[in-house]
Amino acid sequence: MAAKDLYEKDLYSILGVKKTDNEAAVKKQYRKLARELHPDKNKGDKKLEDRFKEVSEAYEVLSDTKKRAEYDEMREAFKSGRVPNGGFQGGFQGADFSDMFGGGGTPQDIFSTLFGGARGPRKGADLSSETTISFRDSVFGTELNLKLAPSSSSPSTVSTRVPAGINDGARIKLKGRGAPGQGGPGDLYITVHVVKHPVFTRKDLHLNMALPVTFTEATLGADIKVPTLDGDEVTVRIAPGTPNGRILRVKGRGIASPKGTGDLLITVDVVIPQRVDGKAKAALETFAEETKDFNPRSDLAQKARA
Repeated sequence: MAAKDLYEKDLYSILGVKKTDNEAAVKKQYRKLARELHPDKNKGDKKLEDRFKEVSEAYEVLSDTKKRAEYDEMREAFKSGRVPNGGFQGGFQGADFSDMFGGGGTPQDIFSTLFGGARGPRKGADLSSETTISFRDSVFGTELNLKLAPSSSSPSTVSTRVPAGINDGARIKLKGRGAPGQGGPGDLYITVHVVKHPVFTRKDLHLNMALPVTFTEATLGADIKVPTLDGDEVTVRIAPGTPNGRILRVKGRGIASPKGTGDLLITVDVVIPQRVDGKAKAALETFAEETKDFNPRSDLAQKARA
């Protein structure tokens, strides 16, 4: 800033402080005005924006002891006519006071601690939207064509790839697809909701399912065909005497991703018929008699007292 431009301004009046006010009073007044006049609060008001810049300029000088002393001396010298051509006599002859503002930097740079960053062209607002996809699409990925609410500041339709293995509630960021702004467009964030599947659930890269088996299959053993999310079937072997809740693992039939491929985890669910009649009932009665020495609760009382 040229010396002439600076001395012609009464920085004390601009900031609303007295020449005798200390640094604490100057800082307090500046913060009060900065919050009232900041462009983020007064968008589109050119007069208040100009006033904000003046206050910023005044505070930049008056908050610094050295710069404030130089300003006071320079202003008195100009007012007394001791500097006829814009330069100080003596030690200030031909002085350049641009260093008062950081060597050409803008006064607004000082707001980084007060408002969370230096001011500049404002980026457009970020936009958000939501979409719902099937469980299958969340596992294998899909192409998404999303219609947005009609707006003059954003496209009505966006297309993007939903990556394989995306989780329920995850957000996809489309850079530069938000509202326009002087500093460039904002971003678009799409929250993805996944519909629950009637058979499969997931944990990390593993797929989980419950496999209903009969009492006799669990007791005697069996080979059972199990559907997969791919659409084909795999055969799993139920060993004789398999208990309810045992987990069987089918390697590599989970979710494939760049991080690896998960497994299909099958939980055995022994289903007991609600009613048994005739020969089946008689057979079970015979079975109970033949296995009466088997007591799965033999040590239950002892464990309870432990």
